Amino acid sequence: MKTRLGMESVIGLLVTMVSTVGAQDRLVSTEPHFANDVIPIFSRFGCNSSGCHGKAEGQNGFRLSVFGFDPDADYVALTRESRGRRVDTAIPDQSLLLKKISGGSPHGGGVRIPRDSFEYGLLRDWIAAGVPIGSKDAPHVISLRIEPAERVMAFHDSQKLKVVAAYSDGSERDVTRHARFQSNREAVAEVDERGLVTVKETPGDVAVMAAYLESIAVFSALVPRMNAGEVAAGFETAPALALDQLVDAKLKKLHIVASPICDDATYLRRVSLDIMGRLPTSVEVRQFLAETGVDKRDRLVDRLLKRTETADYWALKWADWLRVDRQVLGHQGAYAYYKWIRDSVAANKPLDRFARELLIADGPLADNPAGYFYKVAKDPGDSAAMLSQALLGIRIDCAKCHHHPFDRWSQDDYYGMQAFFTPLGYKATPRGESLLAVRNDLTNHPRTGAAIFAHPLATPMPALNPSGDRRTALADWLTSPTNPYFAKNIANRTWAHFMGRGLIEPIDDIRSTNPPTNPELLDALAGELIDHAFDFQHLIRVIARSRTYQGSSLVNDTNSRDEQNYSRALFRRLEAEVMLDAICDATGVAEKFDGVAAGSRAVQLWDSQVSHYFLTTTGRPTRTTVCDCERVASPSVAQVLHGQNSPNLESKLSHASGRLTALHRLYAQDDQAVIDELYLAFVSRLPNESESAAAKKHLSTGSTGAGGLETGSSDRRRQAIEDLGWALMNSLEFLFNH
Repeated sequence: MKTRLGMESVIGLLVTMVSTVGAQDRLVSTEPHFANDVIPIFSRFGCNSSGCHGKAEGQNGFRLSVFGFDPDADYVALTRESRGRRVDTAIPDQSLLLKKISGGSPHGGGVRIPRDSFEYGLLRDWIAAGVPIGSKDAPHVISLRIEPAERVMAFHDSQKLKVVAAYSDGSERDVTRHARFQSNREAVAEVDERGLVTVKETPGDVAVMAAYLESIAVFSALVPRMNAGEVAAGFETAPALALDQLVDAKLKKLHIVASPICDDATYLRRVSLDIMGRLPTSVEVRQFLAETGVDKRDRLVDRLLKRTETADYWALKWADWLRVDRQVLGHQGAYAYYKWIRDSVAANKPLDRFARELLIADGPLADNPAGYFYKVAKDPGDSAAMLSQALLGIRIDCAKCHHHPFDRWSQDDYYGMQAFFTPLGYKATPRGESLLAVRNDLTNHPRTGAAIFAHPLATPMPALNPSGDRRTALADWLTSPTNPYFAKNIANRTWAHFMGRGLIEPIDDIRSTNPPTNPELLDALAGELIDHAFDFQHLIRVIARSRTYQGSSLVNDTNSRDEQNYSRALFRRLEAEVMLDAICDATGVAEKFDGVAAGSRAVQLWDSQVSHYFLTTTGRPTRTTVCDCERVASPSVAQVLHGQNSPNLESKLSHASGRLTALHRLYAQDDQAVIDELYLAFVSRLPNESESAAAKKHLSTGSTGAGGLETGSSDRRRQAIEDLGWALMNSLEFLFNH
């Protein structure tokens, strides 16, 4: 029968086991320390994750803090709750904790820690030693290091990672065994629970996070395409713009050649949709194709930026990000808030000024409608989290309850941001409701009760709150050219919009464990904003005139698998409102929205709650959060079926006052003219020879009417025209920007 050793013998034995189980198994102190030695085991095996006992209500009556952020509460839960049944210091193996994790008793999570494992032995010895909590003065982890920190890796290559924790007493410990790992791009490489990174067959960058207790470290790998010698000729011509040079420098490392520049028709359609959210008309297509001059595309961008549709489109995007929500604000308040956003966009208000006005809005809301932002927030903490995500691209909301599991942010950081907004309140005045910063409420740490004073992210906490309106200090920090987040967030969001993918994805999840694919490019884009006084239209011009943006969506042998390094244009599904407007423009039949003036376009709908099945089906956001993820871009079966079978869309194709009926009448004897106009209206280009031939054949053959019944030749031709319009409307070329 196996006997258990005394505690001193156990410590000695563990020290001698280094040669077989590694230095990571050595204990920091002379007895197991609950926070340093026991909590990491629960984190490593997912016991305290949000999907198990770490969720708010716990699991089957047993609750742990998420990732062990509150060791004291976890200790009480293990040793004192449930009448102490979870640990049995007299007969350790009969402890409910050990029986559950090892399969000795039914456990919803299955066998997590086998009886013959090191972790089971450590937990058993901790219980046998009397479940010591350990000294509060014991050394604690201050940082984490990962070895190697970076590496160039080939397809199907692998790398075992080593994670080393540095402690407050100067010692170090290999904690690989109990670290948690996560890859930020599993299409490039994945990592298993032991820290083994395995590369797949997609070139690019990957960052692998290692987390231990509240510390994190990152391993970065560059995975180039194989057969570098094949692509040398693709880099003979150096691009003129700095942005393109930075893109090319990265592509060279990956052995990828960019696709050539797209043709004029493709560029016109792409940039029109990206800048103003609207298709060019057939007249505009013909005029642009006939235009000459090497700067014709630059002149086009300037014209588009002056269009009223551009203000409508970007006001819609900012209304999503800043939550113009009629259900919370009411009709009058939501419209005033939206109008402030649209007027700011139309005036090309510098973005630092726009952000400052939003941050420090006060007084009567009738005069300062930016203050409605604080009404849509549930509480001061919600204001802090929403502003951080929308203006800085940083998600701090999870730090409300525990340390951010994938970043540096702690509860102190969350409540330090919240403290800027706790003085806010509303008061009824003769001018209507007024937003005032009048209270001087203190913010306390919810767990320790310690006072937390207002301070921005990544800055030390001051001894007192700022005097006056605390938000002024936050606005000064956020809009400063030296702020490390604001300009990069705007640059990343804008680049993602025009390129189909951000340098950081998701675009509102900027963190050290999710680094940009091209840091130098992100710095350059942010620099353009800062150097030109946060002129948003300047940033659009810089991106739109770059060779990278103008690249073709056609693939070559080197970039067919690349979707993150901008070697080609990506197909991007049109946004819900843009797609509906495109259908209306192409068919020549406007949409009528309930409760909205006739002639309004979908992009102009400031109220996201206007009922419309098409917009709901195609992913319009509800604005219940500021997360960009609310806008759903992925296709669905419902979308496809609706596009092919919707009576509303069918009626636009056959409408008596629509484009297709007009073409049938105007070009009764000219099939080519009809075909040309349909292609110009739907896909912003003229058809090629094979497309024309196929379309002419269909028009000459005609179409049967509803139910397959033959009709007159004129009716058959009209229906054939509708068939062609229907086919174009459901084509990938129409539904996607490319």
